Amino acid sequence: MRDNCTTMLVGKKASLDGSTIVARDEDYDQGFNEKRFVYYPAKNYDELFVSKGTGVEIPLKGEGCGFTAVRDAVEDYGRFDEQGINSYNVAMSSTESEASNRRVLGHDPFVKNGIGEDSMLYLVLPFIKTAREGIERLGRLVEEYGSSESNGIAFGDENEIWYMETGAGHQWVARRVPDDSYVVAPNMMIIGEIDFDDPANYMYSTNLRQFVKDHHLNPSKTGSFNFREIFAPRDQDDLRYNTPRMWYGQKLFNPEVGQSIDDLDMPFCRVPAKKIAIEDVQFYLSSHYENTEYDYLTKEESPVKNAYRPISVTVAQECSIMQIRSDRPEGYKAIQWLCFGLYAAAPWVPFYTNIKDTPANYQIKTGQADPTNSAYWLYKCIQALLEGKQQDWQRKLRAFQADCQSLAIQHVDETDRAAEKLSQTELAGFLTEANEQIAAAVTAKVKEIFDQLVKDNLNNSIYKYRP
Repeated sequence: MRDNCTTMLVGKKASLDGSTIVARDEDYDQGFNEKRFVYYPAKNYDELFVSKGTGVEIPLKGEGCGFTAVRDAVEDYGRFDEQGINSYNVAMSSTESEASNRRVLGHDPFVKNGIGEDSMLYLVLPFIKTAREGIERLGRLVEEYGSSESNGIAFGDENEIWYMETGAGHQWVARRVPDDSYVVAPNMMIIGEIDFDDPANYMYSTNLRQFVKDHHLNPSKTGSFNFREIFAPRDQDDLRYNTPRMWYGQKLFNPEVGQSIDDLDMPFCRVPAKKIAIEDVQFYLSSHYENTEYDYLTKEESPVKNAYRPISVTVAQECSIMQIRSDRPEGYKAIQWLCFGLYAAAPWVPFYTNIKDTPANYQIKTGQADPTNSAYWLYKCIQALLEGKQQDWQRKLRAFQADCQSLAIQHVDETDRAAEKLSQTELAGFLTEANEQIAAAVTAKVKEIFDQLVKDNLNNSIYKYRP
């Protein structure tokens, strides 16, 4: 079982450079869950997929394209490919864990051996060429095989971003993110009113309206159809765990809007006050309520500094910011910015996704805390060494992250310029090598921080004798 995550989506007219951005951090119910960044080449599928997590069996047939994924290293509970971009430059994030109310689940229970988070990306991403096709394919699968849980799933291509929510065993809805808007999604349903006469912006399960009508589920007096009102539990735990993260994101990007931290009816999306850069998304997804009384890392005393669950916490495992750049050729349009460990203490590394393989230290499977060979464990060991020191190290870590981000941007600029001169047959190998170079450069900088933290801990050990 996964713990909780946070999603951010940015439309192409809301982003600084015209990119679409699909981003999500992945949490786990323990402090570690070893992750691998891998690439699956295109292949002809002729197999029976069997989920380790739920046991669902689904035949896969036909040509599938290549795609990246950030999957579990230990597969006891399933694949959990989580997030990736395919060779058609379609991004998919699966999933944002949500919850449904007991009334709708009484009429359409989750399917124990249905489709769950462990399977979604593998079942969908190799077979789609647009974000809309992703919704259509996953929607058909959910209606046929059932869903084992309530989730939010995001798809993005260079033109559109879609957000989908599964509300019961066979019921789902999806809404297109307006081009001029952004979405921040905690672990609660956020899709509100549905316009059934607007297929360009809404999709939904075949019998959604009939299901709601037959079981008298719609509380509206006006006849409107609000998916969140009908399917969400509106749990009071949301006020501590979920709404604060949505509130903080909308506070960051629309500081002019005044709304309560415990508002259960914040809008699905907003038009940002300013255009949103990759660095803004990074800040939000590594945030802990900075510049508010709720910041658990502030040195100021506050009775509410630990009142609400922030995004950057110890159960954080990986975060992907998937950027589809409309002003670049198809062959190097997509970048997957990847961060392992505690995001407030780690850099994002930009990986091109039209590749042949991923860097060795990002795909290694160890099962042990091995900071020498594994990128994941290097970042998690830094997180462990920071215990009790985060306040004192905040300034140094911010400077470190800024330095790494500038290095990453320079690398992308140089790689783009070099890629312009290459043929399609040369491109994948070149981008694979470029990924190796940036991974090595950032890893070297991370090891410098690791070295400093180890020595600082040794020099200030509680076991040090002080006469």
